[in-house]
Order: sequence, then C-alpha cells, then structure tokens
Amino acid sequence: MDLRVTPVPGGILIDVRLRPRASRAGVGGVREGALELRVNAPPVEGEANAAARELLAEVLAVSRARVALHAGEKSRRKVFRVEGLDPAAVRERIAAAIKSP
Repeated sequence: MDLRVTPVPGGILIDVRLRPRASRAGVGGVREGALELRVNAPPVEGEANAAARELLAEVLAVSRARVALHAGEKSRRKVFRVEGLDPAAVRERIAAAIKSP
C-alpha cells in the first residue's frame, strides 16, 4: 500500500481524495498515495468535509475530536491530521477497512 502518511509531533498527517455525493459512503481504496473516501454529503458549506472527518475517525477507530482537516478545505485532495496514532497503526487499520465489505 503506497498510502502517504506523514508522522508529526503527536500524530500523523494523511492524504485523502474525497468523492462527495457518492451513492455509497465508505473507503474506496488507495490511489496515487491518497486514501479515497466516498461520502454521501454534497460539497456545500463544509458538509462533505464534516462527513469525511466522521468517516475517517470511524475507519481509524478514534474519536472525531482527534481528527482535523489540516489542508484542502475547498479541494478534493485533502490532508487530515489525526492525533495519537503512528503511521504503522494507520496503515494497519486502513488495510483492514479496505478488506472488509
């Protein structure tokens, strides 16, 4: 898995490619170094960003308070900061999410 995960003090930065208005919410896999997240919410007034934050917290098994949008507020390519995890744990949890139906 070529997922781009950068360690920072206290957590990690993870690259995400967001697909708003998807028919099914979930993890789409890893493409071009970014985790593809599909959300039902439209890209209006931060709704898709909030849905992506919730989905990422669920996939990584952390509270929403530990996940924050770091960059890319108005772009499909985003960077999220996740507190309290290391890159190995992130890759392991994402691999498990991709394998599960």
